[in-house]
Amino acid sequence: MLLEIDDIHVHYGKIAALKGISVQVDRGEIVTLIGANGAGKTTTLKTVSGLRDLSAGAVRFDGADISKMPGHKRVLAGIGQAPEGRGIFPGMTVEENLLMGAYARRDDSSKELAEAYELFPRLAERRTQAGGTMSGGEQQMLAIGRALMAKPKVLLLDEPSMGLAPMLVQQIFSIIEEINRRGTTVLLVEQNAQQALQIAHRAYVLETGRVVKSAAASELLDDPQVRAAYLGGDIGDAVEAEEPEPGEAGKPGGEAGEPDGGDDAGGAAKD
Repeated sequence: MLLEIDDIHVHYGKIAALKGISVQVDRGEIVTLIGANGAGKTTTLKTVSGLRDLSAGAVRFDGADISKMPGHKRVLAGIGQAPEGRGIFPGMTVEENLLMGAYARRDDSSKELAEAYELFPRLAERRTQAGGTMSGGEQQMLAIGRALMAKPKVLLLDEPSMGLAPMLVQQIFSIIEEINRRGTTVLLVEQNAQQALQIAHRAYVLETGRVVKSAAASELLDDPQVRAAYLGGDIGDAVEAEEPEPGEAGKPGGEAGEPDGGDDAGGAAKD
């Protein structure tokens, strides 16, 4: 088991954002977390990367308990994150943004830089362009490429398709599959449940801070309740949703008590 999230609880002040979530990610898998806004998906990723503290439970990575490990050390251990909202450095060039992903490394990162440009040819074309002047799709490529510069064993991806045109969405998901084929394990949070379930090996459905269903992704694609709630199926088949916790509703893509992009931008744990 590469990554084990064991009965974790997380609070924003008095608000319980996660209420005992358990997730397992095997080496070489793509595992996706799906659910409505406020379900706890982003908070789960931030807890794994060290941006949120646990109230209870444990996070284990590569056989070690990392629950109290600082975020920058988790990067060195092999956890990379491309955050919700991308969090690129707008005044830096594409290449400078990519190199920020390797800031904690002491070895040569030229191989990873070449691989990032191979994976994202558009970034190679615009290596001297300021990150803030690029399109949303290009910035998403940059955020993923930056996370890969740290040579992660597991890559945490938070809403990589958010705000992108359908053609770019398909391209981003194809790139995620290629990253996985090259040996990187992926934990994916995604509102586009259809696309996420099509590329994932396994999936977990989150509702208001709890896991309510888990199975092979192909099984969930055919699950009537999942189809009704997240894939545009017959709404009559949907499970009655729980009332959201205070502060959880009405924030596109965000989690309880936290604005979009939050403290991800420039955070040590994902670069």
